[in-house]
Amino acid sequence: MSHTPIIAILYDFDKTLCTTDMQDYSFIPSLGYTPREFWQIANNFGSENRMDGILAYMYTMIRECGAKGIKLDRAYLVNAGRNIELFPGVREWFERINAFGESVGVQVEHYIISSGLREIIEGSGISHEFREIYASEFYYDEGGNAIWPKLDVNFTNKTQFVYRINKGVLDVAEDRALNASMPDDSKRVPFTNMIYIGDGLSDVPCMKMMRAYGGEAIAVHQESNRAGVEDLLRKGRVDFIFPADYREGGALDRTMKNIICKIAYADVLAEENATQRKAIEL
Repeated sequence: MSHTPIIAILYDFDKTLCTTDMQDYSFIPSLGYTPREFWQIANNFGSENRMDGILAYMYTMIRECGAKGIKLDRAYLVNAGRNIELFPGVREWFERINAFGESVGVQVEHYIISSGLREIIEGSGISHEFREIYASEFYYDEGGNAIWPKLDVNFTNKTQFVYRINKGVLDVAEDRALNASMPDDSKRVPFTNMIYIGDGLSDVPCMKMMRAYGGEAIAVHQESNRAGVEDLLRKGRVDFIFPADYREGGALDRTMKNIICKIAYADVLAEENATQRKAIEL
């Protein structure tokens, strides 16, 4: 083969790699609220002001920290990620899947597309595993205080980041190259080489893209959201569903390796076909 095929695995974060919303572990308790209280405040504020839900919760974070005299800076948010509880096997997953991909002749890359906060993900201990993290993020002033949303990743605009990965235009400030016409055979990661892993309705736009363009969509679940995930499968919105267990030998691990093999073999056949066509033309 003339090149090493790239497979991109795209992940939601909350309830996909960790057990609940990332703000619930440390950030919200530091304000003196329960998660239910905080999210009710944020959701009510968004509803009353006809505001995007992600912008509403980010504003609420700034406002509540200010009211309680808490300096909301990057270090504070990164530290809030230290107590994130990841699902079984997540920490070992990336190295193992990378090695398996290499063994069948492909390069595996991992990406986050999350409505949570990049800064908290950076504190989780696994941020180095991802080629890029697309998540909501604050802009900080000269004193390091969070004052404005730098990036807002909501449920529907998640799909733009799939296109960025497809074209290899990863810088969110680069729109011209993202929107420029590009032949399918020159795109860095074909949609057929993408696998999306999420946990529910907020992931449906990305899952639908996978289903429409030949990628794979997987939903993981805990007992609390099992019924909703089963409904996604019943309605044909995902290809597979599994318990959120990333350990070696588990159902998710086995199926992921089978998908990687399928993509690897498809790329081998495509390369062979292209080689034969070129030989005939010569």
